[in-house]
Amino acid sequence: MKWIGTTALLGLVAGALSGCGLFAAPCRVTSAGLKIVPLVGPVAAAPTDTCANVIDPTPTRS
Repeated sequence: MKWIGTTALLGLVAGALSGCGLFAAPCRVTSAGLKIVPLVGPVAAAPTDTCANVIDPTPTRS
């Protein structure tokens, strides 16, 4: 029975952290660094932009 309480607590924590910008920050920082590279930067940054938008679907400037 104790595992039910633990599972519920983990579910609440996961729900509270869903869409958290803190977890998307590494993806966004990497994407910004890649976008500096001329010509290939925006193409190379596309996967990290997708990663960040999956974690925290806030609109960003491209």
